[in-house]
Amino acid sequence: MKFTRLLLFVFTIAFVAGACSDAKEVNIYSARHYDTDLELYEKFTEQTGIKVNLLEGRSDELIERISSEGTNSPADILITVDAGRLWRAKEAGIFQPLDSEMLTSLIPAELRDRDDMWVGFSKRTRGIVYHKDRVDPANFRGYRELTDEQWRGRLCIRSSNNIYNQSLVASAIETYGVEATEAWAAGMVANFARSPQGGDTDQIRAVAAGECDIAVVNHYYLARLMASEREEDQQVAAAVDMYFPSAAFGGTHVNISGAGITANAPNRDHAIAFLEFLATEEAQAIYAIANNEFPILTDMEVSGVLGDFTDFDTDAVNVTSYGENNPEAIRLMDRVNWP
Repeated sequence: MKFTRLLLFVFTIAFVAGACSDAKEVNIYSARHYDTDLELYEKFTEQTGIKVNLLEGRSDELIERISSEGTNSPADILITVDAGRLWRAKEAGIFQPLDSEMLTSLIPAELRDRDDMWVGFSKRTRGIVYHKDRVDPANFRGYRELTDEQWRGRLCIRSSNNIYNQSLVASAIETYGVEATEAWAAGMVANFARSPQGGDTDQIRAVAAGECDIAVVNHYYLARLMASEREEDQQVAAAVDMYFPSAAFGGTHVNISGAGITANAPNRDHAIAFLEFLATEEAQAIYAIANNEFPILTDMEVSGVLGDFTDFDTDAVNVTSYGENNPEAIRLMDRVNWP
């Protein structure tokens, strides 16, 4: 966290503690660390006159902080990535119902918490990156077919402690059940080219370098390499492409970045105003598209680098299940010895 932001937050929270409940401000705890979000906050303040006070941190740290602050927490909103983490926050009791007709009408049901405690504001797909010279995309089907013999020793993926992979497995549990998912996960492990290491960008680089031929990654990591001005990144991006499973093979796994209002929000009305602002086309262009994520508004056009990844069918699994099935997903991955 930047010192200037921390200092600003400490000052404004001290003010909030002694201020009346109708102060024109909203206090946001965010696990997103993108410069584009700062532009978003500025636009919201320009339009509403509501000042945004920001505290950044890691998701689990922010959830723990809000829990420990209890009824005295100054937080109005928690923003984090992955439905699994939003579920953890809900289970920790730090959210309250949203009760927003606008959000309910605009955001697809599968991208909202079943109990209306949080909603998604951007979509992120988990696709299959492959080396253009060593893999024929016609051989792909869906995630389940990654256990095929043809991929033996050719697959790279992050470790089992990565929330993105946990949510992928949790989604499979929701669709296929524990037994079938465990067999699938064991088949994936059997096809690993190496022991999992690094993040999604590292998996893409490994494919480009020939350490493996395919990798399971979130789409925006490749989009960032494609948009990079660094020659090294351009070379990596040029060597690979991405495949998204079609509806005929179960569809493409979709996760979210999302937010909810805290249980003890001192500025609830302003928090609702901010979340509803996030669901506008103007905000979506910054929050989602400028960060190489997909907007939650179904009728928004996407162009540029991100436009190369728009041809996919979602699996339509409600993202709440990623959290609900997360404990079982972790146990399952441990049973199959997914490092």
